Amino acid sequence: MKKTIMSLVAVAAISTTAFGAQQASAKEITVKKGDTLWGISQKNDVSLKDLKGWNNLSTDMIYVGDKLTISSKEKTQEQYKVQKGDSLWKIAQKFNVSISDIKSWNNLNSDIIMIGSTLSVAGQSSAPVSSEPVQKQAPVQKEQTTKKAAPKKETAKAESSSASQSVQKEMTVTATAYTANDGGISGITATGVNLNKNPNAKVIAVDPNVIPLGSKVYVEGYGEAIAADTGGAIKGNKIDVHVPSKSQAKNWGVKSVKVKVLN
Repeated sequence: MKKTIMSLVAVAAISTTAFGAQQASAKEITVKKGDTLWGISQKNDVSLKDLKGWNNLSTDMIYVGDKLTISSKEKTQEQYKVQKGDSLWKIAQKFNVSISDIKSWNNLNSDIIMIGSTLSVAGQSSAPVSSEPVQKQAPVQKEQTTKKAAPKKETAKAESSSASQSVQKEMTVTATAYTANDGGISGITATGVNLNKNPNAKVIAVDPNVIPLGSKVYVEGYGEAIAADTGGAIKGNKIDVHVPSKSQAKNWGVKSVKVKVLN
């Protein structure tokens, strides 16, 4: 099934954003075997939302041979001050750029950003300056690696942490587990998290139509995590939790758990 393609005239008429004037031009690509809409958006440094809008797509489903229009934008220099609750993922989506570009423009070696720091969101390097991190590597997981605390205490601490945050949505899902080195998996999540370099990262794979990518969640029996990945079999009320080893994935099995979407 072919998708309707916006004309170059329509693309050129896209209005400028509130953050600076942009000159837009368009190119057309052909979907190849193995392509995903997310992968195409990241490769071309555009947002998934824009890519779907330009091509009148209501879902993430694309087919080999489809023609997609991509509007390339020449951005002016823009700066953004990091606010409480921000993450690289949220900022990248807000300014229609990729996480890797933001990290490159700002000389960032990790996904940790600081409240009050100024980030370039259009190609001009700036140095983050603040001592209060916005994103922290999951505190429960860090405690597990430094000392062997009783599992019940860790669970209680995680539940207390999630209870103090605003719950946007709560649901019961079927949960399985996976590792970065499972067969056929690259180890890089749909949002760019490198699980090979961060084997203890608290990440879950979700159906973006149920739990938006980039959401902070609390998973019963797993703790606080980021919805940073997707999967072909992850549809509807189903999640896949990332664990460091295959033995842990096997021990997890298939469970029915409660999930709280915190933001």
